[in-house]
Amino acid sequence: MSDKTGKYSIKSRREGRVLAFQSLFSYGFDCKDPESLLKFDWTEEDYSNESLEYAKLLINGTLSNIDEIDKIIKSKLKNWDYERISNVDKAILRFATFSLLFEQGMPEKVVINEAIEIVKKFGTEESYKFVNGILDAIKRNKEKNG
Repeated sequence: MSDKTGKYSIKSRREGRVLAFQSLFSYGFDCKDPESLLKFDWTEEDYSNESLEYAKLLINGTLSNIDEIDKIIKSKLKNWDYERISNVDKAILRFATFSLLFEQGMPEKVVINEAIEIVKKFGTEESYKFVNGILDAIKRNKEKNG
């Protein structure tokens, strides 16, 4: 489950990340099965096949590794209970953590910056600081452990 550098355009990745966020946000409420999340019949916009394919990669990868991803996110929380993380922040942290840890060839800085842009659009005024701090800690841990 990896993305070869250059397989997806920047626009497709950006759109795919937003779709992945929206799908994983929905998953956070009612834990739909992955197949229903991947239909995207709730979208009003037309997305390219490339954007949809990238979103599916992120969703499948995130859900396939959800227990490990959540464990990693929890390990980076300081003085904060995992259950208190908003569903918006949690959905973004989940797919961005998947990208940081499993998506080969994707620059970590890009993953974090894109996650911050999405959380600025959909989260609270302070969400971007929280998401940035957690993702940066995950990135540093990955670098330290090789």
